Amino acid sequence: MSASRRSGTTDELGPDEPGEPGSDLLAALLDGMDAALCAFDADGVVTHWNREAERILGWTAAEAVGRHGFAGWAVRSADAEEVQARLLSAMHAPGRQVHEFALVTKDGGRVLVRTQSAAVRGPEGKPAGVYCAFSEVHAQIDLERSIALSEALFEDAAWGVVLVDADLRPAVVNAYAARALGVGRTSALGRPLGELLARGVEELEAALTHVLAEGAPPAPAEMWVAVRTPEGERRRCWRSGFLRLASPLAEEPVPLGVAWLFQDVTEARQGQQEAALLRFRSNQLHRAARAAAECEDPAEAVTVHLDFALAGFADHALIDRLADAPRAGADAEGVGRGAEEGPVRLVRLAATPAGAPGPSLLTGAAGLPVCYPDGHPALQSVRRAGSVRADAGSVSAERAREWALERQWPGDAVFALCAVLRSRGRTLGVVTFLRGVGRSRFERSDTAYAEDVAARIATALDLAETAAGRDAAR
Repeated sequence: MSASRRSGTTDELGPDEPGEPGSDLLAALLDGMDAALCAFDADGVVTHWNREAERILGWTAAEAVGRHGFAGWAVRSADAEEVQARLLSAMHAPGRQVHEFALVTKDGGRVLVRTQSAAVRGPEGKPAGVYCAFSEVHAQIDLERSIALSEALFEDAAWGVVLVDADLRPAVVNAYAARALGVGRTSALGRPLGELLARGVEELEAALTHVLAEGAPPAPAEMWVAVRTPEGERRRCWRSGFLRLASPLAEEPVPLGVAWLFQDVTEARQGQQEAALLRFRSNQLHRAARAAAECEDPAEAVTVHLDFALAGFADHALIDRLADAPRAGADAEGVGRGAEEGPVRLVRLAATPAGAPGPSLLTGAAGLPVCYPDGHPALQSVRRAGSVRADAGSVSAERAREWALERQWPGDAVFALCAVLRSRGRTLGVVTFLRGVGRSRFERSDTAYAEDVAARIATALDLAETAAGRDAAR
């Protein structure tokens, strides 16, 4: 317990008589402090001693109060004079003084403490004594390390750190996280996560809620989010770890929020995905070539290549051959000079089923041209002798369906990629790959793959037409 035994300093440190109003309050304040506290009067006599000081050194308040300095009980005799002088020097020095001493515990052990001392002034402003707050050095160092770690995380960390309160709103954001979110460090505070992220908010909030309720997950989690930027939404992959924060001052753990640490691994994950996609597509091309080599009918090989290419790449596919395709030796820059002057006519050769999924089917036995309107992507691909990408754009579902049906495509198609079929310097037709609303648009890498597939289909189609010509000649 705290105690006061001598007059002269009690006007500053607390009432002299325990029964006076405020004495119990002073005792409660001193005993409730996390740091050990003792006080000396102007003569160096101990006047106050709290419970934390008793815990560290083992001396009770009854044993400590009234002693003259630390000599003979709390410090070694050889160090007593120096310690006494350094403590009492605070009476005549401005501000606080910090020292480190080796004190002696009641059981004879020694403990290194760090002290902060300051003068206690009397009613006339003259030094009346010294108060000294101290703690074990290792505890102080741990505290300083924790503070230094926090400062480093929020200033110099090479990953994002966001403290989220119990309402799932950012309370502290470090520089890395602010750059990743595309906002300022202060402008992100207190805002709902939905205002900071365009996509991935539900998954992130679910993770934060789980951590608040159950604690930190056993391993980091990778989350794909979309960040709003002046150029539009930017998709990012953040490898995230979560820690539940609880108050150390409460008797029972009270969640203060969640520490969310993350690092941007978008480039690494995209590289892995692209490598995996490239391996899959290479395997598909290899398997298609092996299967097509076993086909007696070259026309069947055309659909084999189409079916293998469709897996994981598109939802629908169509092959249109050029009616009256030029013979070998015609103009290699396009479909022939005459095609630039006359209309391009395409006949449906093969298509995937419009309803349930299944293998591609050969069609167009009647040889009737497909009614493509002017400017159709397939016609553009034939005229340019190159690939053409098209999409419905940001329109309603009904308008997107009308867009697809106007182009003679299945109603659920919203993205299209047309690749010309070229063999031996001739344009034989066009292959069209279609994706639905749940897929992403075709990119440049998709175009390269489609052109590779188109080259194999064109070779098989050329062989089929050559074989048909020989059969007709017989």
